[in-house]
Amino acid sequence: MKEKIHPKYNKVVVRCGCGNTFETRSTSDAIHAEICSMCHPFYTGKQKFVDTAGRIERFQKKYGTSYVKKTKADKTEQQ
Repeated sequence: MKEKIHPKYNKVVVRCGCGNTFETRSTSDAIHAEICSMCHPFYTGKQKFVDTAGRIERFQKKYGTSYVKKTKADKTEQQ
């Protein structure tokens, strides 16, 4: 390999939102994960709603209740 062209490959600690930490190697200084194998429903076997991106809140913030009201009004007008 050529010298001084590759980034440094360091040991870093990955911190999850659930509090779990583990060590891996990366070119980053630190890694923050929202969900890991210790708290993900697929790996734990427990069913729970995982909305890490806040999609529902973003939708409600963007459209609010006006989206629901418009669709109900449109349906009554069509009938």
